[in-house]
Amino acid sequence: MSFISYLINGISLGSVYALIALGYTMVYGIAKMLNFAHGDVIMVGAFITYTMCSTMGLSPVIGVLAAVVACTLLGMAIEKVAYKPLRKAASPLAVLITAIGVSYLLQNLATYITGGIARAYPDIPFLTQVMQVGSLNVKRITIITPILTILLVVVLVILIQKTKIGMAMRAVSRDFETAQLMGIKINSVISVTFVIGSLLAGVASILYFSNYGQVSPMIGAMPGL
Repeated sequence: MSFISYLINGISLGSVYALIALGYTMVYGIAKMLNFAHGDVIMVGAFITYTMCSTMGLSPVIGVLAAVVACTLLGMAIEKVAYKPLRKAASPLAVLITAIGVSYLLQNLATYITGGIARAYPDIPFLTQVMQVGSLNVKRITIITPILTILLVVVLVILIQKTKIGMAMRAVSRDFETAQLMGIKINSVISVTFVIGSLLAGVASILYFSNYGQVSPMIGAMPGL
């Protein structure tokens, strides 16, 4: 039965990485840029949950919602402040360097604020409760993660295939200039893409760190890669 246990845990962890990659590749596919700060947005979301639950003593539900909102707003801010001014940069290297710079900025800000010390991620009872599945004891999050990932992928596919903003995303992904000539607002489409990607990062943050157990300023680099 240990093989089945390893298999379930592997599927759960792989689902988290898939969710992280989904937000990352959306930005790359449409904006044609590598958002190296994506993993650090996930890290910030984890620290928001830690602050809300462990430091301020608020409900885990509030901490979880705050993480999703914070990641979404942070992604919007990064896109507006750092990436949008470079949209028409002569060299794509400028955007790449800026993305790396934003990643280092978030890491060092988190290090400065927290002292660089790892923190125990708050216990979210609904996710960490142990369930009996046959003869196996598994955390509820292990079962929820793959299901939630599949649901989010289905919702995203429907959004891209069946809605106007999805059609605009596909057009921008195919050809920037032609899409602009057709009246599509490129900046708005890319902003929406960052919002969706950052929202997925917020959800991934909750799933990843609930399973991992602790958060540190540099930990966002690994899931980001």
